[in-house]
Amino acid sequence: QVQVFESGGGLVQAGGSLRLSCAVSESVFSINAIIWYRQAPGKQRELVALISANGDTKYPDSMKGRFTISRDHAKNTVYLQMNNLKPEDTGVYYCDAEYLGRDYWGEGSLVTVSS
Repeated sequence: QVQVFESGGGLVQAGGSLRLSCAVSESVFSINAIIWYRQAPGKQRELVALISANGDTKYPDSMKGRFTISRDHAKNTVYLQMNNLKPEDTGVYYCDAEYLGRDYWGEGSLVTVSS
């Protein structure tokens, strides 16, 4: 079983930046993929960014340019750097660790972007 814990959310003005952290209890090299999702109020959860065990990263076209996923293997932590934030980026950001065929989720981190 993998424990997942997100942190780093908060209130930020439009145009600002935040960095979210996703700490996992297993080595990031052993986890097939670590994925950031977000869920805005009243909307479905959507993919934000993914990093695979070998370090490959993927982003939906809508997230390219302002969001960057990275990792620190020594800390077993994946980061999501978010720049030039917009009010529509408001939501709960979740981290999903895909490990041995199962998904392990954190409880989410709330990001609020004010206009």
